[in-house]
Amino acid sequence: MVLTGGLEAMSRDEAIAAAQAAGAKVASSVSKKTDFVVAGVNPGSKLAKAEQLGIEIIDEKEFLKRLGR
Repeated sequence: MVLTGGLEAMSRDEAIAAAQAAGAKVASSVSKKTDFVVAGVNPGSKLAKAEQLGIEIIDEKEFLKRLGR
């Protein structure tokens, strides 16, 4: 999992901690091994890279849903 852009419900550090607590491996860059990208507000170049590689892209609402929140 990779985060790009800002989240409204929590800080980046909180999002990373929550994802790791749920068993996700969080990476800082997108690669072919990335399962999905969480695209927040004003996503950066990681979003374009994910689109180019055909990686699943989810929004903050879906991310929170997957965390059970």
